[in-house]
Amino acid sequence: MKTQYYTATSIDGYLADEDNSLDWLFQFGAIEGMEDDQAQFIEQVGAAAMGSTTYEWMIEHENLLENPDNWPYEVPVWVFSSRELPIVDGANIHFAQGDVAPVHAEMATAADGKNIWLVGGGDLIGQFYEHALLDEIILSVAPVTLASGAPLLPRKITAPPLKLANVQQYGDVFAVLTYEVQQVSED
Repeated sequence: MKTQYYTATSIDGYLADEDNSLDWLFQFGAIEGMEDDQAQFIEQVGAAAMGSTTYEWMIEHENLLENPDNWPYEVPVWVFSSRELPIVDGANIHFAQGDVAPVHAEMATAADGKNIWLVGGGDLIGQFYEHALLDEIILSVAPVTLASGAPLLPRKITAPPLKLANVQQYGDVFAVLTYEVQQVSED
């Protein structure tokens, strides 16, 4: 089982633009081969987590309160928030707040040997990293710069550095970079 941050990012490290829009990403549409690899990734996921901004973006852009059947996840999803959020009818959603470590343990139990997908946002992923609960970062890097917006991972990771494990190119658009998170040894 791995805990993986799998997301798309601009070259300059933003998940969404300053208006919380993903139009910069959606302009590319379906990329040959990429959807198959994404489906394989999802098949290995047993639980997922996201922050409240990501959850609210999904509710708004997918109109999930009126169309709950559009909820895209078949696995249980933990939504981290310090405030009350609307619930998507019929979705297997658990709301959480505070320390990510005990929630990660719940997620691992629910995942039953499968991977945990950290969907976003960057600050939440940073909390998992700080608790040594992040194993991989998988970035689909799009050929755009945004100059500002929601940062990919607002944490400093310099020592030990991430270890590049794989590079995959999709057409002339995306480079998918897989990094292993190296944990600090406590000698």
